[in-house]
Amino acid sequence: MYHEGIGRRKTSTARVRLHEGGSGQILVNGKAYSEYFGREADWRNIVQPFQVTQTAGQFDVTVQVNGGGITGQSEAIGMGVARALLKVNSEFRSVLRSGGFLTRDDRMKERKKAGLKRARKAPQYTKR
Repeated sequence: MYHEGIGRRKTSTARVRLHEGGSGQILVNGKAYSEYFGREADWRNIVQPFQVTQTAGQFDVTVQVNGGGITGQSEAIGMGVARALLKVNSEFRSVLRSGGFLTRDDRMKERKKAGLKRARKAPQYTKR
C-alpha cells in the first residue's frame, strides 16, 4: 500500500510514492537520494516535509523524476512528498502550507525571442 503525490518545479516532474511501515529509505530513480543529489541543500528539500510533520523514518520513499536540473528536481520531489503526506493524514495541511511545501513555484525560463540574443537581451546598438 502506498500514497502517491506529484510535484513540479521549473521543467522537472517528480512522482513520489510513500510506502507505509518503512525504514526511511529514499530512492530516487533507483539510487539513494544522497547518491543522486550531491549537495546537502538538495537533500534538505526532500527531507524537510518529513521533519516538519514529524514522520521521519516512517515511510520508504520511491521517486521517479525527470526533466530540468538537479535543484529543480529536488524541489519537485519535496512538493511531491508533501502532497503524498496529505493523503496519509489531511491534518498535516496547515503545517505543510505554512512551511511553503504545497505552493507550486511556477517560475520557468522565458523563451528566446526572435532578433534577441536571449529572452530579453538585445544586441548592442551601434550608431555608425
